[in-house]
Amino acid sequence: MDKTRRTILVTSALPYANGSIHLGHLVEYIQTDIWVRFQKMRGHDCVYVCADDAHGTPIMLRAQQEGINPEALIAAMHEEHQADFTDFLIEFDNYHTTHSPENRSLSEQIYSALQDAGHITTRKITQAYDPEQEMFLPDRFIRGTCPRCGTADQYGDSCESCGATYSPTELKDAVSVVSGARPIERESLHYFFRLADFEPMLREWTTAGHLQAEVAHKLDEWFEQGLREWDISRDAPYFGFRIPGTDDKYFYVWLDAPIGYMASFRNLCERSGRDFDTWWKADSETELYHFIGKDIIYFHALFWPAMLSGAGFRTPTAVYSHGFLTVDGQKMSKSRGTFIKARTYLQHLDPEYLRYYFAAKLGDGIDDLDLNLEDFIARVNSDLVGKVVNIASRCAGFLSKRFEGRLSSICTIPGLYREFTDAGADIAGHYEAREYGHAIRMIMALADQANQYIDEGKPWVLAKEAGREQEVQDICSAGLNLFRVLIAYLKPVLPATAEKAEAFLNIEPLSWDAVETPLEDHAIRKFKPLMTRVEKEKIDAMLEDSREHLETDNRAVGKPAMEPLAETISFDEFSKVDLRIARIAQAESVEGADKLLRLTLDLGGETRTVFAGIKSAYRPEDLVGRLTVLVANLAPRKMRFGISEGMVLAAGPGKEDLWILQPDDGAQPGMRVK
Repeated sequence: MDKTRRTILVTSALPYANGSIHLGHLVEYIQTDIWVRFQKMRGHDCVYVCADDAHGTPIMLRAQQEGINPEALIAAMHEEHQADFTDFLIEFDNYHTTHSPENRSLSEQIYSALQDAGHITTRKITQAYDPEQEMFLPDRFIRGTCPRCGTADQYGDSCESCGATYSPTELKDAVSVVSGARPIERESLHYFFRLADFEPMLREWTTAGHLQAEVAHKLDEWFEQGLREWDISRDAPYFGFRIPGTDDKYFYVWLDAPIGYMASFRNLCERSGRDFDTWWKADSETELYHFIGKDIIYFHALFWPAMLSGAGFRTPTAVYSHGFLTVDGQKMSKSRGTFIKARTYLQHLDPEYLRYYFAAKLGDGIDDLDLNLEDFIARVNSDLVGKVVNIASRCAGFLSKRFEGRLSSICTIPGLYREFTDAGADIAGHYEAREYGHAIRMIMALADQANQYIDEGKPWVLAKEAGREQEVQDICSAGLNLFRVLIAYLKPVLPATAEKAEAFLNIEPLSWDAVETPLEDHAIRKFKPLMTRVEKEKIDAMLEDSREHLETDNRAVGKPAMEPLAETISFDEFSKVDLRIARIAQAESVEGADKLLRLTLDLGGETRTVFAGIKSAYRPEDLVGRLTVLVANLAPRKMRFGISEGMVLAAGPGKEDLWILQPDDGAQPGMRVK
């Protein structure tokens, strides 16, 4: 146990109150929960808070669509989220909402402090406006034709086909996804946070060990580009907090969302007697850690510390980022059934299976984590059922039947037992550093040693021989003592299994240092199975259920209204399109483009280079060797990344649900599609 008791506040990013929790979200909450449980086992005062992110245009529009007020919508989602987290054994000390009196008060306090110090400015900007709904439109609520490459049905801020970025006013044939109306331009006064005022402070903070090295390196690019003013206001109608001193301006959701960390903690303080200021004052000696996804680094590593510093509060001790979740090597997909909601998983599988699998693969970096379902089955069955739980089940029966459930009066393996307890320091170091995968490998290596010890002792053979009862009791007692150490090390990952093991072993809840000495002359209770094997049939049923939810999920607000059909063309015009079979000889990411892949296509004697906006759905290495369909006579188009010599045909709503057309078996490169 650590000699100095630490005081630690931990948060996870706030889930948006416009949708259900899915397995991708759970990477973060499981990662954080394991870390918090570990700290508590070490005896530290560690507090874990979170909240629903409950403001913004999407929530307002979804509530309108469902015929309820936003408060009713976020209340229902709050209840759903809490149920999902609870059932996944995520143990918050407080789970709140950003739509709270505490958050309003703190948001206004921070804003006023920044304004008084001269860090807030105003200016008029031109925005897209929906004349039917009488509201300004966020970029993602506008769809139209890309002004660069002419691809239809693109967002108002960037093109998924060519990777171009632009303003919504440049979009051709633009329509509002809310009403289908053509947006008009309208001026509005907006409020901005002068982020550049904090550049010296941020340069120092971001390089002082508060961020992972790869994150700090990424921030260098933003510093080189120059820190721009941040638009922190939105126009009515908007579901959120009104900016003090205005009639129709509201705080942008990303201003009050991180303040929700503070608000949730203040709510806890008001109920528990903790002193809020002690934890949040500028010179606080407490520790503050944020666990987030790598997609929101900009807000947490620049805006958030700048806001806190400018308002006189402490900045985070560290911000820990993680990667995204893929399933079987691909982005989660509704069509494949791999976009799995938390509740759908829970209807089929034990939550500790997923907690263990994520832990076994999590490190301290921002690499993506892959949920390989075959490996998931094999690892859980082999490690947890076949190794750890197996130790208890092998030993408990002999002790209960022959020795009235009592362990030997002396531990007969002091050397091996000390080897197990000595490993605790390294395992604790891995947990502390968020290197859970290393911790799990060490624990499973110990489990192998424990099973080897039992195999070599063969208590099932000795039990049949007269006069060897004491050896049987000693071996099985030693086995259960080793099992107890393993359970202590796994307790942050498997809290429910640990609780059942504690009841079976007839012991108090395990702390990290509780296993320093073995159990001797101790009575255990009757053994009950602690965990069952993963069945492939349940995995298949879960995937099928996830596929069935596709139609329901597509009703969410934000889906665009159908684009108006283009003008009709004649058959002769259409016949001019030359569609050819092509084999993808090479695929690679395009530096500087988030959505493009550079494809080298073999047409059976001729090679073409094509830039395709399909990176959101495919990894380059998965495309090599596949056949696809190319618009071969499309005029070459000069892009800032090179010349694109054609267009690969793809279909789908976008993001991970995007599929390149794939010819039937027997097609050959160069063949014309008729």
